[in-house]
Amino acid sequence: MSKRSAIAAAGAIALFCGVYGSIGMGQDKQSKKQADGADTVRLIDSIQGPNLYKAYCAVCHGSKGKGDGPMMMFLKTAPSDLTRISARNGGTFPLARIRRVISGEEALPGGHGTRQMPIWGPIFSQVAWDQDLGRVRIDNLARYLESLQGK
Repeated sequence: MSKRSAIAAAGAIALFCGVYGSIGMGQDKQSKKQADGADTVRLIDSIQGPNLYKAYCAVCHGSKGKGDGPMMMFLKTAPSDLTRISARNGGTFPLARIRRVISGEEALPGGHGTRQMPIWGPIFSQVAWDQDLGRVRIDNLARYLESLQGK
């Protein structure tokens, strides 16, 4: 690993652990920590899917969505390859379900144990400019993931 990669990974780890606590917490403690994170994670100015992905998802899922981000080696469960969502769903991208997963309204598949992926709904719904753009952010991110299919 190059020095620059090591520094980037260390920064990602510090951000992840500082906001979400240690991986593998009990569900109740983790939920509280994630709810607390809504107050401590700063929203980026953009509401565009690619920018949201880069800021909030790439650290675990990788810049191209393949599940190979710099945090992957520190997680108990490997991040999903987000370019294969459609392939895992009979060739159809389940847009509504992906929105629910991102927002935290739908549980992840059983193999995950406790939820390690941050629940972005409360974080994306921080009020800025007197507007709650949470649903717009979630939809834009889900549609960006749809654009990654088969890549």
